[in-house]
Amino acid sequence: MSNEEKGAVSCKVVLIGESGVGKTSIISRFITNTFSSILMSTTGASFATKSIYVEKEDRTVVFEIWDTAGQEKYRSLAKVFYKNASVCLLVYDIARKASFDEIKNYWFKEIQSNASDNVILALAGNKSDMYEFEEVSDEEAKAYAKEINAIFQKTSAKMETGVNELFKMIAEKFVNPQTENISNLTNKELKKRGEKLKKDKNKNDNNNNKNGKCC
Repeated sequence: MSNEEKGAVSCKVVLIGESGVGKTSIISRFITNTFSSILMSTTGASFATKSIYVEKEDRTVVFEIWDTAGQEKYRSLAKVFYKNASVCLLVYDIARKASFDEIKNYWFKEIQSNASDNVILALAGNKSDMYEFEEVSDEEAKAYAKEINAIFQKTSAKMETGVNELFKMIAEKFVNPQTENISNLTNKELKKRGEKLKKDKNKNDNNNNKNGKCC
């Protein structure tokens, strides 16, 4: 199955966040399914590509992924990469509250100032394997993701969890902007949504049964 056969589309993704949150590790896990606990901090930016097939849309998304440096001395360089970005992926460390605060207080404002108005936002709470030291709760992260209309996913590049799911959601949203985003809903909200869907289905089934009755 070639890209041409499935209508390949290019999607520029920029990873943003503080140094040490695991942006490079997320990319390594996604691109080559590898992880190293010893990685040098990114200086400037690095680039990688990977294609994935979105079955329900019958399209292939070619991700063009830019990994930007989080150190303060490189922050001004990141602005260059926001241009023409289809997706901004904001990454924080769940065991380091300061990295989450910087997403809210600095990085998101940079996106607002430099990225396009229709850029897709995604928020990744990385290092979920360090749950014993968690400083950012799911509720807090999901509330913020909902506030900025972002896809949300907890990830662990180390344990190989959540990374592929994250990029799958991004791809689906990219090829079909109308795709419903339920990743930032709390368990209570998901339950309420499920009950409503069930109620609506029962209502439709009852109406269909009534309409199908013979006189």
